[in-house]
Amino acid sequence: MIDLRLLREDPDRVRASQRARGEDVALVDALLSADERRRSSGVRFDELRAEQKQLGKLIPKATAEEKAELLGRAEQLKADVKTADAERDAADAETQELLLKLGNLVHPDVPVGGEEDFVTLETHGTIRDFGAEGFEPKDHLELGQLLGAIDVERGAKVSGSRFYFLTGVGALLELALVNAAIAQATAAGFTPMLTPALVRPQSMAGTGFLGQAAQDVYHLDKDDLYLVGTSEVPLAAYHMDEIIDADRLPLRYAGFSPCFRREAGSHGKDTRGIFRVHQFDKVEMFSYVAPEDSQAEHQRLLEWEKQWLTSLELPFRVIDVASGDLGSSAARKFDCEAWIPTQGKYRELTSTSDCTEFQSRRLSIRVRDGKQVKPLATLNGTLCAVPRTIVAILENHQQADGSVRVPEVLRPYLGGREVLEPVAK
Repeated sequence: MIDLRLLREDPDRVRASQRARGEDVALVDALLSADERRRSSGVRFDELRAEQKQLGKLIPKATAEEKAELLGRAEQLKADVKTADAERDAADAETQELLLKLGNLVHPDVPVGGEEDFVTLETHGTIRDFGAEGFEPKDHLELGQLLGAIDVERGAKVSGSRFYFLTGVGALLELALVNAAIAQATAAGFTPMLTPALVRPQSMAGTGFLGQAAQDVYHLDKDDLYLVGTSEVPLAAYHMDEIIDADRLPLRYAGFSPCFRREAGSHGKDTRGIFRVHQFDKVEMFSYVAPEDSQAEHQRLLEWEKQWLTSLELPFRVIDVASGDLGSSAARKFDCEAWIPTQGKYRELTSTSDCTEFQSRRLSIRVRDGKQVKPLATLNGTLCAVPRTIVAILENHQQADGSVRVPEVLRPYLGGREVLEPVAK
């Protein structure tokens, strides 16, 4: 959540942020009104309680005649205090409810607009000319079937649409990717983490995933637990309700977990293969830093993502995501999109978001710097979303005979294998 003091001091900035996101600007004024009622009712409660305490000191010293009058006033004060307390609690609850609906403040450099209004910042690698090489590229599903690596038919039989099995070299390729990604993250100073896939409501809400993203979340009603769509959630909640000494920052974690997403609203999109699925594994980077360091950390996370995609020898571009396409917790987001030959376009493979103090305020995570205790900043960055990375590797490194060249960085994790060969039928 944002700082209420900032809202009071510069409401126009918050209105502009809501407008850039395409969200309800009227929410800002409703929140300002609720906050004013919360503060005024709090003042009223404090005044009545002070009078009540003062009266309590006078009654024992009063004469019989005065005592009767004071006791009458005490009864009235008791009722007034109860009413003021209820009004204060109601106004506070309304303020918190509205505050949780408000997205993070959009960074001033973010391009304004919707999904297609991003700005391309960089382009890396060379897109292959398959025509010049003399063959038509196969898509990842056909390649995966030739290699005995992907089985979507049995995935659908067992679990339904958008589920799959990785088999044989497909399973080995996932394990190679995960191990290589964790190795890069560890070398960069991240602490490897295996995180829970089920979290409590306060963890999910605290990271901002029960707002605009709620439709994509799986909820277990009987247990009141949520299946995570990313290990960002448990990694953000890891230090919930804690105060961290400034000299421990930055804290960097690399989480590996299964991820679950309903993919609501994606009907008819990416239905072939494993590009958009309900369950997948992912390696996620997560950083806790001092607020003043968040923009520099954001660039570092992006550099680690670029290093990863470059090591996989994939052509990709970096985009600055437009304001209307940001998640509610992100102030700014960069995506790395890999070229997918059979789609003839770039598709998102990794992303990194600067969430500033938004999540730490909701999760009550603070930093102690000398005598000052204040919220810190949190950032996240996908290092390897496995299925999409497999899609990009198979399509970009395929050869005319249906085999796939293994990027050098993965070979040590595949027993030195340089090529994935089609299996005999």
